Amino acid sequence: MSSKEESIKKDTLSHLSLKDSLAPPVGKEDSLRKSPSMLTDIVRYHAKDCVIINRPKKEITLYDQTQITYTDTDLKAGISVINYEKREAYAGRIKDSLGELTQAPVFKQGEQLIEPDSIRFNYVTKRAVIRNAYTTQDENKIRAQVIKKENDSTYFLKEGMVTTAEDLSDPDYYIRLRKAKFVPKKKIVAGFSNMYISDVPTPIALPFAYYPMTDSRTSGLLFPTFGEVNDRGYYLQNGGYYFVISDYLDLSLTGDYYTNGSYGIRAASTYRKRYKYSGSFNLRYENLIHSQRGFPDYSRNSIYNIQWSHSQDSKSSPLSSFSASVNLGSSTYYRNSYNQQNSANFLNNTLSSSISYSRTFPSYPSVNLSLTASHSQNTNTQSIQMTLPAMRVSMERIYPFVKQGMPKKGLIQNINFNYSLQGDNRYNTTDKEFFSSQMFAKAQTGFRHSIPISTNFKVLKFISFSLNTSLNETWQFKTVKYHNYNDITGKVAKDTINGFARYHTYNFGVGMGTTIYGTFDFGKDKKIQAIRHVMRPSVSYGYTPSFDNYYTYYVADAFGTKRDYSRFEGGLYGAPGRNESSSMSFSLSNTFEAKVRTAAKDSLETESKKVMLLNSLNFSSSYDLVRKQFSPLNMTGGTQLFDNKLGVNFGATFNPYAIDANGVQMDKFNINNGGSLFRLTNANMTLNYAFSSRNFKKGKNTDNTQSGGRADDLFGSAMNTDLSKPMKEDDPEDKEKEEKQRHYYASMPWDITLAYSLSYSNTNRNPMISTNSLMVSGNVDLTPKWRVGASSGYDFKDKGVTYTQIRFERDLNSFRMSFSFTPFGDRNSWYFFIGIKASMLSDLKWEKNKSPDRVLQ
Repeated sequence: MSSKEESIKKDTLSHLSLKDSLAPPVGKEDSLRKSPSMLTDIVRYHAKDCVIINRPKKEITLYDQTQITYTDTDLKAGISVINYEKREAYAGRIKDSLGELTQAPVFKQGEQLIEPDSIRFNYVTKRAVIRNAYTTQDENKIRAQVIKKENDSTYFLKEGMVTTAEDLSDPDYYIRLRKAKFVPKKKIVAGFSNMYISDVPTPIALPFAYYPMTDSRTSGLLFPTFGEVNDRGYYLQNGGYYFVISDYLDLSLTGDYYTNGSYGIRAASTYRKRYKYSGSFNLRYENLIHSQRGFPDYSRNSIYNIQWSHSQDSKSSPLSSFSASVNLGSSTYYRNSYNQQNSANFLNNTLSSSISYSRTFPSYPSVNLSLTASHSQNTNTQSIQMTLPAMRVSMERIYPFVKQGMPKKGLIQNINFNYSLQGDNRYNTTDKEFFSSQMFAKAQTGFRHSIPISTNFKVLKFISFSLNTSLNETWQFKTVKYHNYNDITGKVAKDTINGFARYHTYNFGVGMGTTIYGTFDFGKDKKIQAIRHVMRPSVSYGYTPSFDNYYTYYVADAFGTKRDYSRFEGGLYGAPGRNESSSMSFSLSNTFEAKVRTAAKDSLETESKKVMLLNSLNFSSSYDLVRKQFSPLNMTGGTQLFDNKLGVNFGATFNPYAIDANGVQMDKFNINNGGSLFRLTNANMTLNYAFSSRNFKKGKNTDNTQSGGRADDLFGSAMNTDLSKPMKEDDPEDKEKEEKQRHYYASMPWDITLAYSLSYSNTNRNPMISTNSLMVSGNVDLTPKWRVGASSGYDFKDKGVTYTQIRFERDLNSFRMSFSFTPFGDRNSWYFFIGIKASMLSDLKWEKNKSPDRVLQ
């Protein structure tokens, strides 16, 4: 035997064990099956170094970068031996020039990929013995010292492990399997299993275990969280069952139970049909018990919350659409719920919902129909306004004096009209009366028809004139009737009459407007080369007559005092106006932008760019020709500064009339009363600034909208217990840069969000700051896997710190650790969480929290 053959044999025999039999078990032969020696395809093989054929032993030895292919089986290795008598192939590693083992076998059969230290494979029976191999199933990695392959769907493991760690050679955790049966893409059934963390065994163990390995969704149990709450006792939270109803729909039912009797039930479902629609639904109910029955502070109440979102693919139905965004429930839900995901939303003062359907009928003239159900809820006052439903019908404009598709010129050809219908069924109620008989008894229903007619034309090419009138009819189904004063009862009786009633109104107006451009040039050699000012002044006149024919009177007291009323008062759209209205309105809108000289990149030349100074600066007022009085002057404005990172909005109200010592407005101009031209009665300003270390791009820190909150974390953030999501969302361009800086801590990404609000009021010689508060939220990545954040604020008016939250997040490779702390206030609490990020093992977690102390009202 040559030295080369001896070296190859040494490498082969030192890494392969040929003692295991790959022949079929005794008694398992099938008399009808093909002979094991029968091949169905050609066995192809090659090697980079050499191929040695040993006829006495009926073996072929391949050395260095070998490959054996048979049907759907592909085997690559450093060294391979084919025994064509037994129809078996052996593969292993070889030593490089430094004496280290390289070129580990790669065994691929169909979609199954295994990378062992060595393998012995029968390419006829497809049975194999594999040493120290691992494979990947979705997010799970499986490794075993010995794997025996029975067929394409059954493997037996000895001394194996399951983990989701990236580094399989030194995993930060794994589950040790003494013996197991592995069915690829289906399951692992194992005997005694326990968890190891950094190769240290833990008491987390099972006498037998079942690990699902399916690629698709499967139904199964949701493991609960254990813990303790100071006023509810011990608890089990978020335990339940997950149902896969179909490929388009799922459902999870979870619940909480506390030893003092409190409990919570939640149902969550998501659905999606490609190119059709998608959405989600959440129903949450909690029965809250405080203290113990018989104690003076014992109380019991129920809270609930319903959320539904639905969106329709625009391509599914071009002529119709349906959408929903629902968030309604108990006004105290976010304040009293113990669900950690709601902690960032308890400052929300409003809940709102909208469900809408629209349909377009394209035949000329086209008609748009929309039906909307909406609700608005103030969680402080517990008042609810609901419209169920609101109907809108509008017809496209018709130009009767010009053919369809032809250009419209002049006064006559621009005459147009359309028709619109508004119908509403509204309820004003409270939490206690929501969906009760009292709520429905107070319903207000009405319809309003409108036919607006208008035209427009230009004068002197630059001035636009418009004429308009509107014919309106209102329908009501309830009217009122007052009876004369009753001397016996001493009261005025009021009856509500059910039945159809209607009234007509009309108005007309005229408007004039133009656009004026002005440019101030400072020279091309200046830093600011020019400032452009655009003004859009407009003047309009409107007239509405008095509809006193809809009014009558009743005797209000024993002295015979007569009071006028309309039987339509209290209706959904109000009563027809009795007072004649004739007014002139004035408005002026302004925009300011500058042309700034900047140095061109990679050049000594200069270039210019436009910079917006003021997006808007608007003034508006009116003059009542009947009362001969001006209305207050309103000013609003806004702009974006620092590359649109700082948003500034402001407004003010100026009253030209003076007030007396009691704060009552006088019929005298303020300047004629010894004051200034205008009195500043109200003013407000808001600033919003979001910036970060990444080119001043706003960081995507938190999204609390799923639980009904803000899209940012100014009010704090709910803890992210969905550990399959990353701690932070980075821009794709930054991934490579941050990978290089993984161990470089001098550059720490950060982001800050600021919101400032200031309002001033001085209506009756009592100037005061109504609101003056600053909210701030920030995050900093101390390392690529360690993030610290905080949200807080200060109320300068009440001189106090607002809701404050401090949070930490740590990416521990396979684990995620997070901690949030509210150090003071009504929501004083903390929450700690650590768990495995992989979804299959997400139940391996530990949570601990200190809930907010109960505040007695």
